[in-house]
Amino acid sequence: MNDDWEKRVDAAWASFDIYPEERAAEFRAVIDALVAELPDGSPLGLFERACAWDSTGHSDKAAPLYREALAKGLSQESGYKGRRAKIQLSSSLRNIGQAAEGVELLTPELDAPSDELDDAVRATLALCLSSLGRDREGLSLVLGALAPHLPRYQRSMANYARALVEPAD
Repeated sequence: MNDDWEKRVDAAWASFDIYPEERAAEFRAVIDALVAELPDGSPLGLFERACAWDSTGHSDKAAPLYREALAKGLSQESGYKGRRAKIQLSSSLRNIGQAAEGVELLTPELDAPSDELDDAVRATLALCLSSLGRDREGLSLVLGALAPHLPRYQRSMANYARALVEPAD
């Protein structure tokens, strides 16, 4: 879509906090009005609607929209939003009791080209793993993501993260 539309979507999301829970439908209506400007079935529109449902506490309604957006080529239209959709879909799947599918969806993202979403991938994957009782793997991912941000102990934390999932000698 064009820059003007993206700016208006960004402005809508910037206003999200002025909508308390009891006005969630009003926020979704703002997003729906913006999506109505797009061609029917637009992966961008499906993604924005999924985000609106997700952000207002309805993972069950968001998950099918994320899936459809990805199936209709969201990643080709916007690699960044495609990656966000995978992260957010995985989180939604975990929330509705389908954490294993979230793990399947996010695991390949560990090897994707690096960007600012890397830590979100690891954090969400860690939550999915924890929901499956795989806490050591999840903790390893979180420590590995945290290590580069520490003012000291980066090497130690990275080593500890690897040790959590490596077989003992």
